[in-house]
Amino acid sequence: MKLVCSQSDLSTHLSLTSRAVPKSPTHPVLANVLAIADAQTNRVSLTAFDLSLGIRTSFSALVLQAGAIALPAKLLNDIVSRLGEGEITLEKQSSTESEITLVHKSGRYQIRATLADEFPELPVIEDAQKTLLQADALIEGLRGSLFATSTDETKQVLTGVHLTIKQDGLEFAATDGHRLAVVETTNDSPEAQKKPSEWQREHKSNLEVTVPARALRELERMLAFSNAPSEPVSLYFDRGQAVFEWQNQRLTTRTLEGQYPAYQLLIPQQFQRELILERRQFLSALERIAVLADQKNNLVKLSIDSAAQQITLSVEAQDIGSAVESIPAQVSGEDLDIAFNIKYLMDGLKNIQSSEIQMQLNTNLTPVIFRPLGGLKMTYLAMPVQLRT
Repeated sequence: MKLVCSQSDLSTHLSLTSRAVPKSPTHPVLANVLAIADAQTNRVSLTAFDLSLGIRTSFSALVLQAGAIALPAKLLNDIVSRLGEGEITLEKQSSTESEITLVHKSGRYQIRATLADEFPELPVIEDAQKTLLQADALIEGLRGSLFATSTDETKQVLTGVHLTIKQDGLEFAATDGHRLAVVETTNDSPEAQKKPSEWQREHKSNLEVTVPARALRELERMLAFSNAPSEPVSLYFDRGQAVFEWQNQRLTTRTLEGQYPAYQLLIPQQFQRELILERRQFLSALERIAVLADQKNNLVKLSIDSAAQQITLSVEAQDIGSAVESIPAQVSGEDLDIAFNIKYLMDGLKNIQSSEIQMQLNTNLTPVIFRPLGGLKMTYLAMPVQLRT
């Protein structure tokens, strides 16, 4: 095996794939990244796999001799990332050799390696229906939902995003039990252009799958690196596995088992109070008073004043201090005091991409809905916290 590539290409793709290398591998070979050089296509693919998440990327190189070898991911990444720009030559002398030579203008490195046949194969889903997803729609949906997933591993199904593939679009839902984010995007893929009856005959009903947030964060990162590929992303899922493929890139992941909550039933359909606020102004005020909220219980009280057409944000941190800020709002409905975990409010506002937001609510103990005015179709639900009197 012998190839010549640029330092920047090798470093970038090592960085992407290394995110699937386990920190404490159950088997030594999993600490490696598999490099395969193809002389026919003049491409090099890099693969990492922790037996749950698998990432494969590829890039152009001058392949003088085809071959494959498993290289220590962290060591190789540490070396390559510190080299300056320029060409890198990787060479393995024979098919049985377990050492590779890396040559750069800065110097020469000998790296102990592992034979490629010891590296586990990425999962392959056979005979599964292929679903085509637009990259832009995927990125939009992931950015608007991933932040609301749970980190509690005892509630496994909530640690992922629930993806529903409909005839006319995609729906992303994420909840940790305290807040809920739902994003709906259009999906202008060839499948979405089919007549409804044709699509329904193939799919019978909407397709639904829950994918771990960790895998989807890597998918979002890889798609952003690819500059949102113009061709659709192919999705296959079956028997507890999901595979995303595009532009010689591949991400595989296990899916999350279990019934995802019926989240649509949690969203109120009628509201007694409604506010329109400037999002950036609201978020900036929250960020300022969060300095005090963080010192105590992370609670912020919102006092809605319809006569003054404003809301007042206040924080009480006993033995430390307090803070009060008021911002203008278009208020319809009666006055109300309501409290939230300030982190949940800020998270939602940071991920709603519009200049103005609509806030809808009923009482101080029922779910509150935030939506962007214009742009992405997103619903963010936050549960209030009971105020102690």
